[in-house]
Amino acid sequence: MMQQWIARILLLPFALLYGLGAALHERFYRWGLLKAVSFSLPTISVGNLTVGGAGKSPHVEYLIRLLKDYMEVGVLSRGYRRKSVGFKEVTPRMSVEESGDEPLQFKRKYPQAFVAVGENRSMSIPRMLMKHEGLEVILLDDAFQHRAIMPGLNILLTEHDRPFTRDMLLPAGRLREWPSAYRRADIIVVSKCPADPALVQREALLKEIKPLPQQRVYFSYYHYLQPYFLLDPRYTAKLEEDWEVVLVCAIANADYLTQYLRKQVSFIKILEYEDHHYFSTTDISDLKKTYDNIETKKKIILTTEKDAVRLDTHREFFENNRLPVFVLPVEVRFHFEDEAPRFDEDVKNFLLQFKA
Repeated sequence: MMQQWIARILLLPFALLYGLGAALHERFYRWGLLKAVSFSLPTISVGNLTVGGAGKSPHVEYLIRLLKDYMEVGVLSRGYRRKSVGFKEVTPRMSVEESGDEPLQFKRKYPQAFVAVGENRSMSIPRMLMKHEGLEVILLDDAFQHRAIMPGLNILLTEHDRPFTRDMLLPAGRLREWPSAYRRADIIVVSKCPADPALVQREALLKEIKPLPQQRVYFSYYHYLQPYFLLDPRYTAKLEEDWEVVLVCAIANADYLTQYLRKQVSFIKILEYEDHHYFSTTDISDLKKTYDNIETKKKIILTTEKDAVRLDTHREFFENNRLPVFVLPVEVRFHFEDEAPRFDEDVKNFLLQFKA
């Protein structure tokens, strides 16, 4: 802990320089030197102030499920760490290198949604409309900092255990903007709350965040579903107390996931990589060795849905070596009596009241 604080102090001058740039960027939009574009169809932004880990993808999926039976839904992402450039419509058979992991995950889970990637969001939305004229709403994945588009509804996520109020600017901390940027949000979701609502620090966090009168604050948590076999999702597994798990993950923060698993199984061996890591043949060989070294027969390899998209490129190796790689799906749920219906109602009211 002491070393961490020393490192933060040493990085503080760079954080102040970064903050100066972020403040100028904000002022340029406020003064009209830079202009945000709005569109004649509703756009909903889901993002956060920090670098990764707040749960944007599961919340985007929540919105897809909420709207897909009533509207033609589009999802626009930049496709972080993809190896292609420019605007692309994502298809289920596309490679993860071409689309990025999260957009491909969205498309494979919800094939009826129109999913696209593009670095320039303001130029990508017109191209989405050209390709699919029937689009009725566009979800902007990780767009809170991308001021070139003025979303109709701005949803900001912040983690229960690591809220933006306790963080510092890059590189001393994880903040991509000054904490005051939260004022742009219409809805604030405190994500990754404990599954037990009694453990949620609701009132303390409300005082800490200090939402504006017009801002609504909700508290969400992850509900993990039954793991399914990577090579054939028709086969599922039930985690049991005497099982041992090799967890392979490359996500921004695996703490929430490991806390859940420790309550479900007897032992976890974690193979952790940087967020969005592309698994090499060496990584996969290490995974096999780790799995083989576990002596019990009651063992399984688990991964997240986002990681599964990248692991799928090694499908042939898993088949040939008969490795039981299972994927742990997750859904967002809301705490406290009427929060889920109120959140849904907020989104629906925005769409009903939207005027081009």
